[in-house]
Amino acid sequence: MDPKEALKEIKGGRFRPIYVLYGKDRYRLQHFIDTLSDKLFTPDERELGIVKFDTAETSIEEAVLEAETLPFFVPRKLVLVRDMNVFAAGGKEGGKIEHKPEKLLQYIENPSETSIIVVSVHAEKLDERRKLVKTLKDRHSLLAFPELDAAQLKQWMMKRAAEQQRTLESAAADLLFMRTGANMQQLAQEVDKLCLHAGTGGVITAEEASMLTAATIEEDVFALIEAIAELRIDRALRMYRELLVRREEPIKIAALIARQLRIMLQIKELEQHQYSPQQMAGQLGLHPYAVKLSAEKSRKFQTARLGQLLASLADLDYKMKTGAIDKTLGLELYLLSLGLEQRA
Repeated sequence: MDPKEALKEIKGGRFRPIYVLYGKDRYRLQHFIDTLSDKLFTPDERELGIVKFDTAETSIEEAVLEAETLPFFVPRKLVLVRDMNVFAAGGKEGGKIEHKPEKLLQYIENPSETSIIVVSVHAEKLDERRKLVKTLKDRHSLLAFPELDAAQLKQWMMKRAAEQQRTLESAAADLLFMRTGANMQQLAQEVDKLCLHAGTGGVITAEEASMLTAATIEEDVFALIEAIAELRIDRALRMYRELLVRREEPIKIAALIARQLRIMLQIKELEQHQYSPQQMAGQLGLHPYAVKLSAEKSRKFQTARLGQLLASLADLDYKMKTGAIDKTLGLELYLLSLGLEQRA
């Protein structure tokens, strides 16, 4: 069953006796549970109405017994079960706790009208060979929460802002994804923070998103490479020293520079084969916005020059790791040498 359909039923006051939620997207999975809880209980009823179990510590039949027991002082009971043993693909039906899935099968045939069981499985797949899983699948009680891809996350961020009567520009959403990654909890916090700053009817631009969110080391390294491309070695050195003040390791900085140069080299190769930005993103496993920025910077370098930079970085990396040169001084001398090479 699609989670959107299930949420539509819940908001309409229709509840299924059992839901099995699975997938790696814990944010949306938890959002489903929170929505269900809000529909079932007032804030004062939550403590009495929600009972939690973990199949790593408690047998599944104990959760069933709890569901069969009438609730006290609340109209319904919500039994939350965290599971990695009974439903998950590769899960063990044994371990230190012995489970009897047949008890849950029996319950499904005659569920309590005053209880709802929600099983959350933080696994990508369920074991569909098990009779319990097959039965619940036939009853449309399985809800998948796979991780969203970059395009879906972007749409989700823009929709979240729109729900707060704000407009999140496409470039701002791209920047947030670049800085925060695919963690929906962090993305939600950043979008909400920007919405609060923008105010009702406000527009969130990439410039505002840049000012109000923290830059990553990857982004700073990207700017450092841009300074190298523009032969502004003084600026590159200043940025390198700022990274050192933030206690970033020179070897890590060198590795990130090499990674970015390698991506730019790969983009140049793919461009020769007429790859679109979207195809390049899929080939390299990167966000399209990252590919767009890398492509723009790669045009400032000749292919041979990128190869030379990578070769000299590999040599520097070896010297730093073997102690042949002080790592902090080594990377600084490398940056200085780029300016000398240009003057030669």
